[in-house]
Amino acid sequence: MKFNELNIAPEILKSVERMGFEETTPIQEQTIPLALEGKDVIGQAQTGTGKTAAFGLPMLQKIDQNNRNVQGLVIAPTRELAIQTQEELFRLSKDKRVRVTCVYGGADIRRQIKQIKGGAQIVVGTPGRLLDHIRRKTLKLDQVETLVLDEADEMLNMGFIEDIESIISEVPSERQTLLFSATMPTPIKRIAERFMKSPETVKIKTKTLSAATIEQFYTKARDNEKFDVLTRLIDVQNPTSAIIFGRTKRRVDELAKGLEMRGYQAEGIHGDLSQSKRMSVLNDFKKGKMDILVATDVAARGLDVTGLTHVYNYDIPQDPESYVHRIGRTGRAGEKGVSVTFVTPQEMGYLRTIENLTKQEISSLRPPTNDEALESQLESAMDDIRKTITENGLDKYHTAAEKLLSAYSSEDIAAALVKSMVKDPTEVPVTITPQRPLPSKDRKRKGGSGRGGNRRNNNRGSSNNKRTSNRRGDSKGRRDNYRKKDNK
Repeated sequence: MKFNELNIAPEILKSVERMGFEETTPIQEQTIPLALEGKDVIGQAQTGTGKTAAFGLPMLQKIDQNNRNVQGLVIAPTRELAIQTQEELFRLSKDKRVRVTCVYGGADIRRQIKQIKGGAQIVVGTPGRLLDHIRRKTLKLDQVETLVLDEADEMLNMGFIEDIESIISEVPSERQTLLFSATMPTPIKRIAERFMKSPETVKIKTKTLSAATIEQFYTKARDNEKFDVLTRLIDVQNPTSAIIFGRTKRRVDELAKGLEMRGYQAEGIHGDLSQSKRMSVLNDFKKGKMDILVATDVAARGLDVTGLTHVYNYDIPQDPESYVHRIGRTGRAGEKGVSVTFVTPQEMGYLRTIENLTKQEISSLRPPTNDEALESQLESAMDDIRKTITENGLDKYHTAAEKLLSAYSSEDIAAALVKSMVKDPTEVPVTITPQRPLPSKDRKRKGGSGRGGNRRNNNRGSSNNKRTSNRRGDSKGRRDNYRKKDNK
């Protein structure tokens, strides 16, 4: 379903389009109509399925811009998720100009107080810091019309249930409540029974991945090795069009720039781009004017791109559902697709979690060597030369060719032509700023008394010259030589 098919106000729809969202995710398609009707909703879905827009759009639609009091409250388990939610709500409300602020432990509370007093209409916060503001009487919730409990099971695991109940007691009983949770343990069900009115339940199942249409691979690499491995894979796999996913905006910018430096047609998109730039990049990608799009999860959400052959997860997603969402962009309409996920040794636990969720084994992939990548480039260059000769139209170049032949051998001239069409990566060093790997999956979660917001160290965090060696064509034969290992 398209967003413009929903009953969303024009000024909010404008912001949605500004962000590049086109199609709704399943949780959005099912939740938004119910929420717009004013119903309480229980949404059972993993992180990475588009929950923020699912609750954010109906909440934003209800905001009275002339009322400078808090009308929407979102309770989140961690500061990282709270910040991420606030940022997305801010972008979704850019054209309606709703004031959204975020409060969490470990930050200057005086600044937060100033922002709330400045007319915040939606507050996103962690339980402990929200209670701090309530007790200081710096946060009044008597005019809240929409209450959102995000990742309720996480808040249960972290010992926040009593805090949540205390916060809810400050909110008017006549309100709309939207609760989202990946699982539904008994204590969460009790909260729903106590604080919600005849809620509608929306349960999103994990997408089924078809092994027949998407070949899934992973390759182990340290963070400082990833970029060189990526470019060698692109040379050998020869994607018609590809999306590369990076975890952060900075990562996306650096990857796009590095790919350009090495001669690939690539551009990046993320939330900080202007609407015109974003739409220009997306249009060029859809029209085939460039081969590679580098994007964050948020920026790429809702994109409808046909003919995508490859997805590269430069950074493994923290949430299994995000993985499903990413790779599901290829292998559509019965077409074949390939996904490759880069995994640092410390992040193997996340790969196993993804396999458990999708009930599919992800095959190990041996990265191609520099020689294999060079061989692939040479084959592509020779294919382009053969095509140019076949198409003819070379008469006006014969004089120049004859002058060269009088001074050099035909072998040297041909070699020089091929060399000009092939990029040696060792001649263009690229450095990508290192990022910490995701927290170890073996690390035990620590519960809390409900004070503060930072309970765990979660990281939720153009080229004008077309690459002459055109990477369009069937490279299956070359892939078969190196891609699989017998053992993981």
